[in-house]
Amino acid sequence: MQWKVNSERSLYRDHWVDVRCADVELPNGRHVDHRLIHTRASAGAVVVNDGGRVLLLWRHRFITDSWGYEIPVGRIRPGEIPADAAARHVEETTGWRPVALEKLVYLQPSPALTTSQHHIFRATGASYQGPAAESFEAEHVEWVRLDTIIDLIGKGQIVDGTTLTALLMHLRG
Repeated sequence: MQWKVNSERSLYRDHWVDVRCADVELPNGRHVDHRLIHTRASAGAVVVNDGGRVLLLWRHRFITDSWGYEIPVGRIRPGEIPADAAARHVEETTGWRPVALEKLVYLQPSPALTTSQHHIFRATGASYQGPAAESFEAEHVEWVRLDTIIDLIGKGQIVDGTTLTALLMHLRG
């Protein structure tokens, strides 16, 4: 069964989000007001090296007041293709330029609330370019052993849904 959107009105809009209220008709004919958040698509990468390590950001998320490891993910600029956005964002936030990007997974992290789309790639290497241009993104950047990822998930040090999905897809081969 499919819900029908009759109309939408903006509640708030800035350069990051467009929060809207939709008049939604349910299959039984009932109408409900449903909130939704429109965002631009994002791209990121699981960057691995020959030593069996993955490039991760250790960062604080003020919304949940929590610390955790995340892969680099950022918004796709207008006119930019996802692979180029992923490479750009990895370099800006880590100082490492990924090489040999290949598509890993596409996901919609929270389709009940937001239009957010994440295009995630895998890179089989990277070259160091210098300090991260956007050093405010993370406390530090670290090459983490792939054989510790499941333990880090179990300890609650990897909780970001996109990072979880991407790392598990990479580990499954």
